[in-house]
Amino acid sequence: MLQTTLEKATVNDAEQLTAIMKKTFDYEAEKWLSNRDIIDYNIQPPGYTSIEMTKYMIRELEYFKVMYDGLLVGGIIATISGKSYGRIDRIFIDPEHQGNGIGSTVIILIEKEFPFVRAWDLETSSRQLNNHHFYKKLGYVVTFEGEEEYCFVKNIKQSLQHDSLLTNQNLSYQQFEGSDLSHSEYYQVTMEGSSVSNSNVSHIHMSNCNLSHSKFQNINYRKTMFADLNLSDSEFIYVTLSGVQFTDTNLGDIAKPLVFNRCDLTGSKLINCDLKNVEIEKSEISGMKIDNIPVEELLQLYYQTSKN
Repeated sequence: MLQTTLEKATVNDAEQLTAIMKKTFDYEAEKWLSNRDIIDYNIQPPGYTSIEMTKYMIRELEYFKVMYDGLLVGGIIATISGKSYGRIDRIFIDPEHQGNGIGSTVIILIEKEFPFVRAWDLETSSRQLNNHHFYKKLGYVVTFEGEEEYCFVKNIKQSLQHDSLLTNQNLSYQQFEGSDLSHSEYYQVTMEGSSVSNSNVSHIHMSNCNLSHSKFQNINYRKTMFADLNLSDSEFIYVTLSGVQFTDTNLGDIAKPLVFNRCDLTGSKLINCDLKNVEIEKSEISGMKIDNIPVEELLQLYYQTSKN
């Protein structure tokens, strides 16, 4: 009998995993998207064709490769928040090996891999009707039905090590001062309109949260990672960016251009970037180079030519 197993992925697997992911999600798009102009990120998630995105997820998330009789046939990616909650971000099985029960086995194996997780979340496209049946068969229940996506959760009964779980409590309008809430976990909690000030929240892990219309002021973000975010129409004002890196970043579907106004970008580099229609005006460019050619010399030559 052929065996399905999970193995922790490494960056050396990135190229092969990306190829299988692309093949799988393109196959799903062909099946469920009659109009290929439709964008459905649950069928073709952002960066699914990018090897660099795969490397990022291998480094930062729980990324396992799916082995079927010793052959790499897919992958599963999970985010584990705290000690009790997990999210299945992506699962993909090579279409050539689908129909062999591999997907069902993979879900069972990932749950066994993290036996302390009491609730698993996931999302799938509203169009992928086979996925709805698949997850329901495995014990997942629908928590949200929308035109674009369905959300599922599976609660796993476990005996708590200590009596620390508060469920379905109304703690709104409470004030906590001088309290120790370290290593606490919040899951499906409404904190809308709450405020946190003069507090230590270092090493906090936030995943799959709605932070729209929020304000972050006078915050220490040293050595913090921001990844897989939607920051469209946001503002960054009076921000120190020393040593910050922007990698594999794009302008989203609307493609509104970035604006850098009165910024000090001394010594910065733009490498392998799409700079079509970029404008630089009234800026200090001494020492600036494009393909190792001094821009000042290019402009000087241009002005001399234009005069002639």
